[in-house]
Formats: sequence, C-alpha cells, structure tokens
Amino acid sequence: MQMTEGQPAGRPSPGPSIGVVQVGLGHIGRAIVRRLAVLDGVHVVAAVDPAPELQGRDAGEVAGTHPLGVKVVPELRQEDARGASVALHSTLSHLEQVLPQLVGLVESGLHVVSTCEELAWPWFHHPEAARALDRAARHAGVTVLGTGVNPGFVMDLLPLLLTGVCTRVDRVVARRVVDASRRREPLQRKIGSGTSPEEFRRLVREGRMGHVGLPESVALVAAGLGWRLDRIEQQVEPIVADEPIVTEHVHVQPGQVQGLFQTAAGYQDGRERVRLELWMALRPQHLAPSPVESASFDEVRVEGEPPVHVVIPEGISGDTATVAAVTNAIPAVMEAPPGLLSVRDLPPVRWWGGRLVVA
Repeated sequence: MQMTEGQPAGRPSPGPSIGVVQVGLGHIGRAIVRRLAVLDGVHVVAAVDPAPELQGRDAGEVAGTHPLGVKVVPELRQEDARGASVALHSTLSHLEQVLPQLVGLVESGLHVVSTCEELAWPWFHHPEAARALDRAARHAGVTVLGTGVNPGFVMDLLPLLLTGVCTRVDRVVARRVVDASRRREPLQRKIGSGTSPEEFRRLVREGRMGHVGLPESVALVAAGLGWRLDRIEQQVEPIVADEPIVTEHVHVQPGQVQGLFQTAAGYQDGRERVRLELWMALRPQHLAPSPVESASFDEVRVEGEPPVHVVIPEGISGDTATVAAVTNAIPAVMEAPPGLLSVRDLPPVRWWGGRLVVA
C-alpha cells in the first residue's frame, strides 16, 4: 500500500500493495525476502542489516532472488520507511538486545512482526520491557507481535488451539524432536555438536547454549488457559554420542555432544501444569520416546476431558515454517488493535498467497 505525504507509516491507505521493511538479512531474513518477492500484494520498501559486506547491495540479490531495486542500508532512516506499513524483524533472540530496534521501528509508525524468541511472551520474564514496548506501540497506533514456529506455534499456539475441544484441562505436554543432522550448520553448532560435555555445560551457564524461548512458550500456554504460574523451571542437558557421527558440517566422536535435551515446566500451587520437552540432536532416533517411526516429530498431549493427543510425523520444518508464520501474520497484525500482542490475541493466522486486501 502506497503512503501519501505526511501520513504515518503504520496507517495503510488504499492502494495495490503493502510496503514492507525487512530488518535483518541473516538466514531467516533472506528467506523472508524471497517469500515477499513472490507474494502478490506486498513489496519490499527497505532492507536493513549492519553487515559491512551487504551495504549498497540489492536486497533481492542478497536474498538469492531477482533484483528488487532496494539497497541494503545499515540502519533505518525515516525517509527509508516512506511507503511502508509493516516491518519484519529477524535479528537476535533476546528481548533486551533488540528492544531499541523494536522501539525505533514502532516510533517510525510501523507495525512489527518479529522472530525474537523472547518476544513471543515477554510478560513473565521481562515485564518492564514488555510494558515499555506496549506503551510505545499504543502511542504510535501500531501493533507488535513476536511469532515463529517455536515459539509461536508448535509448543504454544497449537496446544492452546487443541484445548478448544476440552471441557476440562489438567495438564499440557508438548514434545518436539528434531533430527539436526539434516539441518544447516549454524543449528548443528547451536546444539553443541562436537563439543565436550564440560564445554557444553559451561556454555549453558553463560547463556550461550540451548534453545531460546521455551520458558516463554510455557508462560504463553499458561496465560492462554488462565493459569497463574508460581514458577517456571528450565533444564538443558547434553546428549552424548556413543558412536561416531559424521554430517556435512561436523564430525562427532564418542564421548562428545551430539545434541541437547531441554525441558521447561510451569508450576501452579506446586503442581506441574505445563511441560515442554525439546530434543535436538544429530540422529535422535531412539533417544526420545517416539510414537512414530520418523526421526523427527512433534507431539502434543492435552490431559483433561476429553484427552487430546496429536502427533505430526517428520515434525514441522523450523526455518520454512518460521518464514511462513511471519509473512502470513502481516494481514492479522495490520487489522489488530495497537499494542504489544501475542499469537493468542490474534485470530488464527492462515496462509495467504494471492493479493491481500486490507479493509
């Protein structure tokens, strides 16, 4: 949608296309640009990334698609946002790291959809930052959303949706098992593949190892069900190989780490109400209790009346699904009330692939 002179960037005006700013051109950011390049009804207005080697290059060529006529800039200026309604943000995982970026986008009058994992439900662990961002968004009249595949869908929104057919819910359990041997190198490194157990535990203590966002998913599920949690406990343990494992990117010897087992559990009055388990490893077969033959799978159990058990063989693809979750959220975010929201606050986001019409 084209903007008229003097109109706030976050307020759409009638027009054929929605202007989008992409912030972050890492692996996910580039995939988002490729998705935007083939969507009818959106166009990339600006692309932002501080990497020196990207400056001045065409964002489409950086992303591996056709030229878009948009040059990468190190930071967003007001004139860069002219004609934009939405910013898609994919930089870092921790809210404190990206809060200035998010506030800057909001103050430019842009709705924001971010892959920052801690933004999926920041009110439990980062209430002050959440309130500040919410105030800024309301003042600017725009909406901010944290989403993705995990957190954002598999281990939080999906379990919440499944409780919609229950008359009573006692406990929610979700398990995600990912065979990382077929994934890109950064993920294989991220789970500690090839490190020693001692090194792995040191990195966990330093906050440099493990999946970010699992406690946020616990808090989101609990809030969605009206449960006030006393505490959330998280553990991250190494999975140690007992035989050599070779992938395209790493060589793991027996005694070295082949992946991680991470849990997060939420308690109310001393009772476990939400339990999430994440297994991410090279060749995780036989490591986790499996209801299917595939090495990867997603599983959700709702204990209640009636009980609900759903299994997704092969699991939901992490990178592709994250790109879809972000881009498919554009219309819902543009039509949502202003402020900092979560996926539980929106109508179920659905796929759109044709021209988007926003009333």
